[in-house]
Amino acid sequence: MLIYSQGVFIFMYFVGVLVLCLKCSHLLLMLLSLEFIVLSLFFGLGMFILGLFYESYFLMIFLSLSVCEGALGLSILVSLVRVYGNDYFNSFNILW
Repeated sequence: MLIYSQGVFIFMYFVGVLVLCLKCSHLLLMLLSLEFIVLSLFFGLGMFILGLFYESYFLMIFLSLSVCEGALGLSILVSLVRVYGNDYFNSFNILW
């Protein structure tokens, strides 16, 4: 069962990376794919930690840091939409 969950974790991670690489026109799609990558890492880390009977406090720390990362990404998205009016990644002239 552990080998099957490792395969699912690796598949989820690479799907998230593939979507991040292919759909890089909108900032919201990039943030969603990053959250999917973090979710797959949480799943894989949970299977590893709970499968080997280690302490599970690290999962709560990882989850709280990923929530903070998501909140920061959404705040950047809201501020950029207010300034530029859209979330197209190629229209931001502050990055070039």
